[in-house]
Amino acid sequence: MKIGVAGSVGHDHLMTFPGKFTDSLVAGSLEKVSLSFLVDGLDVRRGGCAANIAFGMGALGLNPILIAAVGVDWADYEAWLTRHGVNTSHVLISQTLHTALYMVTTDTELNQIASFFPGAMSEARNIELQPIMDKTGTLDLLVISPDDPEAMLRHSEIARAQGIAIAADPSQQMARMEGDEIRRLIEGASYLFLNEYEAALAMQKTGWSDSDIMDRVKVRVITLGSQGARVEEKGKATINVGVPKEKAKIDPTGVGDSFRSGFIAGLAAGLGHERCAQLGSMLATYVIETKGTQEYRFTRAEFIERFKLAYGQAAGEEISGGLGHFGFDA
Repeated sequence: MKIGVAGSVGHDHLMTFPGKFTDSLVAGSLEKVSLSFLVDGLDVRRGGCAANIAFGMGALGLNPILIAAVGVDWADYEAWLTRHGVNTSHVLISQTLHTALYMVTTDTELNQIASFFPGAMSEARNIELQPIMDKTGTLDLLVISPDDPEAMLRHSEIARAQGIAIAADPSQQMARMEGDEIRRLIEGASYLFLNEYEAALAMQKTGWSDSDIMDRVKVRVITLGSQGARVEEKGKATINVGVPKEKAKIDPTGVGDSFRSGFIAGLAAGLGHERCAQLGSMLATYVIETKGTQEYRFTRAEFIERFKLAYGQAAGEEISGGLGHFGFDA
């Protein structure tokens, strides 16, 4: 299965606040918020939604094609992703701008306040899919994760015109995009990934009801944080999947991206949606146990054993067999 992952590549500045943000919010005065938080930790890591998703797929043995705009500071990051199974041959490298920058502060309750500067990502609208596919072959699935909004819409239009299945993942760009843009991205998607808040925001901005959205996509996947995930498909029973027990809750940054990595890897392996969601949840658990979005490590044996403990022997054997087709030996 040939999979393209379009979206952001960035450098993450991860800060920790030794308290709760809510303790500093004053009811009745939220329209005039002016706050500064003294943090006690700073880590600079590789990130970006598309890079995180592609990295996770690479960790499971796939070789996804990264479709993104990056900066003049790309060389080290490219070497890292290539070493971890990601095809970086087709990224657009800006001649003047640096790679995008993501700054996030996490409190003791794992709530986050974040800002994102696009940098070179703003040039993603100049990426043409057809020349990429002329070299790689037609994609079987295109993941459209947060990116320059114009690029997201162009990619979706070209994919639809060519009959390429789309996994739409607007997530962080939901706040930036207008209702018409969200409607254009969602319409006809094979898979739509949202969290609970984004699902409500999608309805608010598009003017569509919950059932209207379900009428326009084949499968909707709602992530539920510590409660796992829900997979919805019209005419079929809803699938609810819990999360494995984590060893520690270190940092939630990138958890949603890694869930998508595992889910899509499951699709590529020909697994059912329940196994796909379990695979995504297992990978997300590894991420929350580490600082940074691409710092987790596991061997094949370790991963499968943890999966069996979480979801049962039969589920683990099915996952092992499916991923074995990719030579999964992370």
